[in-house]
Amino acid sequence: MRDLLAAEWAKVWSGRAAWSLALIGTVLCVLAGSGYVASGDADIAKGATTIQDVTDQLVRSWFMMLLMSALLGAVYVSREYQAGAVGRSVLLSGGRTRLLVAKLAVGTAMGVAFGLLATVCAAVSPWIFLRSTEHDPAWTQETTLTLVGVFVVTVLGAPWGVLLGWILRNQAAAVATVLGLTLFVDEALLRVAPVIGKFTMTIAMSSVYRDGKPELLAEPWAFVVIGAWLAVAGFLAHRFLHRRDVL
Repeated sequence: MRDLLAAEWAKVWSGRAAWSLALIGTVLCVLAGSGYVASGDADIAKGATTIQDVTDQLVRSWFMMLLMSALLGAVYVSREYQAGAVGRSVLLSGGRTRLLVAKLAVGTAMGVAFGLLATVCAAVSPWIFLRSTEHDPAWTQETTLTLVGVFVVTVLGAPWGVLLGWILRNQAAAVATVLGLTLFVDEALLRVAPVIGKFTMTIAMSSVYRDGKPELLAEPWAFVVIGAWLAVAGFLAHRFLHRRDVL
C-alpha cells in the first residue's frame, strides 16, 4: 500500500492542477479580503460594525479554499477517466477498492496541504489588510474558532471532491457539479427552503467556519451532516466502481 500511496501522491502533483488551484484560491481570497477591509472600514466609521467583526470576516474569507480543495479532488480522479488510464491504475494497484482508498487518502492529504495554506494566510491576513487603515486587528476566541473551521472545511472538501469524481467519472461533469453545488444550488436552497437547505454539504460547512447565519445548524449537528454526506458519497463511489465497467 505504501508504494501505491507514493505513486498516487506523485500523480496528484503532476501537471498544473494543484498549483493552479492553490494560486487561484489565494487570489480570490485576497480579493475578498480587500473588499471586506474597504467596506468594513466605512462601517466601523458609521458604527455599523466593530473591528472584531472585521477581523473575523477577514479570517473567514479564506473558507473559499474549500472550493479549490474539492475541485482538485474531483479533477484528480476524473482526469484518469478522461485520459483512459484508470484501467491500468486498477490493475497496478491490485484492485478497485485499493485504488479508491488510496486516492481518497491522497486526496485528503492534499486537502490538508490546502488547509494549511488557507490557515497560514488567514491567520496573517488581518495584520496585512488592516495596515491600510487606522485599526489594529482584534483577535478573540471567536477568531480562533473561525480559523480552525476554515482549516477543517478545506480538508473535508478534498474527499468530497474525490468521491464526486469517482461517482461522475467525467471531468467536466465533476467540476461543474462541485462548482454548482458550492456556489449556487446549496445557497439557493437555503434561501428558498432553509429547513432543507441547512442540511446540504456546503451550508453544513458554513456552520463549521462560523458563518453566523441564523438558519445554520449547531456545529455538532453540522459535523453529523457532513459525515452523512461523505458516507453516502463513499457508498455510491464504491458501488459504482464495482458495478460499472472501469472504462
